[in-house]
Amino acid sequence: MRPRAALSLACCTLIIPLGVARFVPRSNTHPHAAVAAVAATKPRLFPLLTWIRDGVVELVFGSPSSKASSNPANHLPIDLTSKYVGQVVLRFNITTPEEETAFADAASRLLLDVWTFNHDYVDVRLRYDDIATLRSVLPKSLRFSYSTLIPDLARAISDTYPVTTTPTQIQRLSDDHDSLQSSRSGSDNVFFQDYQPLSVIVPWMRLMEAMFPSTTQLTVIVTGGMHAREWISATTTNYVAWSFITTFGKEPMISKLLEHFDFIFIPVVNPDGFEYTWKVDRLWRKSRQSTGTQWCRGFDLDHAFGFEWNSLDLDNDPCSESYGGKQPWEAREAIALAQWAKNASQDTTEFIGLIDLHSYSQQVLFPFAYSCDVDPPNVENLEELAAGLAKAIRLSDGESYSVTSACEGAVASLDRQPSGRRIESGGGSAIDWFYHKVHAHYSYQIKLRDTGSYGFLLPKDNIVPVGEEIFDAMKYFGDYLLGNNGIEKSTGFTSQSAELKRLRR
Repeated sequence: MRPRAALSLACCTLIIPLGVARFVPRSNTHPHAAVAAVAATKPRLFPLLTWIRDGVVELVFGSPSSKASSNPANHLPIDLTSKYVGQVVLRFNITTPEEETAFADAASRLLLDVWTFNHDYVDVRLRYDDIATLRSVLPKSLRFSYSTLIPDLARAISDTYPVTTTPTQIQRLSDDHDSLQSSRSGSDNVFFQDYQPLSVIVPWMRLMEAMFPSTTQLTVIVTGGMHAREWISATTTNYVAWSFITTFGKEPMISKLLEHFDFIFIPVVNPDGFEYTWKVDRLWRKSRQSTGTQWCRGFDLDHAFGFEWNSLDLDNDPCSESYGGKQPWEAREAIALAQWAKNASQDTTEFIGLIDLHSYSQQVLFPFAYSCDVDPPNVENLEELAAGLAKAIRLSDGESYSVTSACEGAVASLDRQPSGRRIESGGGSAIDWFYHKVHAHYSYQIKLRDTGSYGFLLPKDNIVPVGEEIFDAMKYFGDYLLGNNGIEKSTGFTSQSAELKRLRR
């Protein structure tokens, strides 16, 4: 057992271990994109260095809002919301596979932006003036089977941008150690009072590089920002990382968990797309890479991984929001993440899990995404842990998350066999690739809040509650892998479980 735990953070496809690291040269995909390898460090820090490290962390991540300076925001370009004037988000109630097929065909023909689908509904963005056109191509059963979720999309977009900016300059360590906060309070943390742009996230992550030791062992990856407009996924990844940092050594479960596992956090897998949502188009989903079609840029990164890519049931249309490419591995970000994972797994890293955070619809999804015809060998364990994650979230803040296979379409069926065209195919997904190719056999996609009232435009006052929900879920996740089935309450360190021993084989 190591004297100190290892915790790693990452940004974009940039792996930034909390400790000494050697970096691979930057990629040319994005100015902040690179892949780094973790190097072993000394098992202990000197007491003075430990004091400095802990002090800086608490100053940066625990500063009360009253002490943190802020400046008027200038993140909102003048024309950022103008293209969405007169647009709405509607929810159509889907009750049969035939209706799902008809809606999928209509959405493809009209190039509509489908926001999400879940069991018995589909949310779609369109111009108010185009509602009649959409209804005209739908079957009679769907023409009036809808409600309005967001009546003024431009206003909702404007409301998501921060009123103030978080300072990017790190505060100097105070000579008075008593002034350091010893409690973890996300609501008092300036960083989590608003959504943050990439220019703030990157230095926030880099701050940690020289503060924490890192080794290589059983590893869990937590990713966010794969779809650019899903800001809550990026900030939640940051929140969970910060929560691990500030509770290590104070909360026995976290200390025990980090003695056995490394957690690597990647808040923004899609940096170019994420940056684009801050400067040009708040609702941009894909990457910004050229597709060969001048007026339709970008790939859906969650359809760009090279596992069961041919199962995609999509028009081969670069303008589609779900376009994964003409062939697998066209998206540079997917290549970079996969290549780093493969190289690490061939070295000494053993990947055991992936938590891929998305929004929205409040779901916990497990492999396989590409087809309902094939179950993973450990599907019972996957379902059991998924149910536990959903329960941990519910106990945290009362929010209900549904649990299902990622292969499900918009309509849940008893035999799990979708018929006809689906709203969105699951081929080429990250959770399937990590499960199959690097043997991360506890891989999940978690779709965060909400269930449709705000969609991708979740108000900033949800940042801390969502972060707490997923932090509690991550504690359950680790506890389950330690063999305690999510009920570990002891303050001591018990012997390794059969599950942990199996994972180390």
